Amino acid sequence: MLAESPQGVTEPLTVWAANGSIPGLVWAFRLHHDGSAEALPVDAPIEFSHDGRLWLHFNLTDARVRPWLAAAQIPQLARDLLLSHDNFQQIHTVDHCVYGVFCDLVRDIDSATEETGFLRFAMTERLLISGRYQALCAVDATRRLLEGGRRVESVAALLEKIVDEVADTMDRMVDKIGTEVDTMEERLLAGETRHEMRANLGRQRRTCVRLHRQLAGLRVLFHRLEQKNTEHLNPALRLHAAKLAQRLDGLDHDIIELRERSRLLEEELHYKMEEESNRHLHALSVVTMMLLPPTLVTGIFGMNTKGLPLTDTETGFLWAAVLLVGTSGLAYLIMRRLGIVRRH
Repeated sequence: MLAESPQGVTEPLTVWAANGSIPGLVWAFRLHHDGSAEALPVDAPIEFSHDGRLWLHFNLTDARVRPWLAAAQIPQLARDLLLSHDNFQQIHTVDHCVYGVFCDLVRDIDSATEETGFLRFAMTERLLISGRYQALCAVDATRRLLEGGRRVESVAALLEKIVDEVADTMDRMVDKIGTEVDTMEERLLAGETRHEMRANLGRQRRTCVRLHRQLAGLRVLFHRLEQKNTEHLNPALRLHAAKLAQRLDGLDHDIIELRERSRLLEEELHYKMEEESNRHLHALSVVTMMLLPPTLVTGIFGMNTKGLPLTDTETGFLWAAVLLVGTSGLAYLIMRRLGIVRRH
């Protein structure tokens, strides 16, 4: 690997690295010819002329990374993409280099979140440079696999493993959402209708939409790469695009199915809640109609006019009470006859 000095003179990148640790480096691995991976200290110089291949993963929020990446001897387009803030997924091949951007789920302290981040990478035959602005799940899972003894035969195989881990992370998220949807469905079939159920279903559906949007873009990338002529690339840089696309197609199908289930359950819950509200409104309407005749009677007896009936009768109040109850009963019988009130 070579780097350009500020004067434009090409010099070994080992000179740059030998002056101290590489800025912004999150982790580094050396991939040996037998496929084993050796973790390298990030606070010490890295020997680039050593046998084997390197994986350097950077925190792109560190401003010190930009001069180092700008000096790396990779195609200019690859350097520009590494240093850019583009948030759309892409893969390009040029000058014996594969570079691009693809999505991943943002990693919390101990688990994946529903937020989407983006991994930038540039891959040559002996070097994989990757970078991110947020902690991501797939690259961290790949790091742990290499530390656990997983062997990778080439830099391309390492990148394929990262994509596999992207799919695995999304697959685990889909399994989690599927379990929650199953629970909601059981509660709904049991007759339970609560507002938080609707909010949870909406959140799950929104997560499925986000996953599908990002996964659909990733699928398109590898389908296009599968159709592209990559004969000019070194065999060590050729990705098994068809295999990756097939894996992503199956996962996307599961996400679409889960999204439709969430939508149907949300609609069914909305229908049940409307039905319950209608029952409450119907009961309120019946009570109101039964109280209208007694209200009319009390209104008549409350008029301050001469000639009101029962005013000079000792049992006038009892007769008035009987009249109130009787009018309510008559209103109930009329509503029964009209079918407004039904026996359950």
